Amino acid sequence: MLEEKFRESVARLEAPSDLKESMLYSLEAGGKRIRPLLLFATLQAFGEMPEKGIHAAAAIEMIHTYSLIHDDLPSMDNDDLRRGKLTNHKVFGDAIAILAGDALLTFSFQLISESANVDAETKIRLVNEIAKAAGPEGMVGGQVADMNGENQQLSLEELEYIHIHKTGKLLVASVKAGAILAGADDDQLETFALFAHHLGLAFQIRDDILDLEGSEEKIGKKVGSDENNHKSTYPSLLTMDGAKKALAHHIEMAKGNLKQTGMNTKLLEEITDLVANRDH
Repeated sequence: MLEEKFRESVARLEAPSDLKESMLYSLEAGGKRIRPLLLFATLQAFGEMPEKGIHAAAAIEMIHTYSLIHDDLPSMDNDDLRRGKLTNHKVFGDAIAILAGDALLTFSFQLISESANVDAETKIRLVNEIAKAAGPEGMVGGQVADMNGENQQLSLEELEYIHIHKTGKLLVASVKAGAILAGADDDQLETFALFAHHLGLAFQIRDDILDLEGSEEKIGKKVGSDENNHKSTYPSLLTMDGAKKALAHHIEMAKGNLKQTGMNTKLLEEITDLVANRDH
């Protein structure tokens, strides 16, 4: 359903073919689709069908994809591989890669505005929530802090700021978007947001662990890239054992928040276990 939405949405654009090809290249590179999964699973917890969130889910994944295209550029992380494939700029050149990222970001909000089964007030709430998570107070601000932290020994607080903003905010927005679409009240929104906050930290800690212990074939990039780029990580600050204990703590907190909802969160619990145990 989601993959078809990507293809259909980009295909109908009246835009240069190489731009559309570049957009789809990264959208179709695979990945865990954790953000759409969280949105759909949250809808399910409220007894809603996934179709209600297809535009929002596609939009959030487009924003995530744009961020990866830009992160991989020579001016930032300068990576050659992403999800086991050549990075976008290695195939299409820096200029088209930048513009494909720009296109995915702006088109994502157009998609939300075109949701036929969502009222105008809910669309505005979704746009506001996702924009805050993706912009200077969220993912973009986290990326700047991440770059500023290179070649420095960060404190745990500084590292958590980076991860909460660069990765966590968009994961929280995915869960909150599902809850907003389902008509959640303020207390429900807060509890689901707390769940996603802990899940986001667990996700990044696991990512840091995999950067040292993972398989290049499975994670789709070179092992040890964080160390080579002189980045602070949870294992470097806490030791590997300490990082694994921190991972277990946040997984436990995330599951505790799910229990507090009193709802059918079985699929969200399964996603939480997937984050804790993933090998890519």
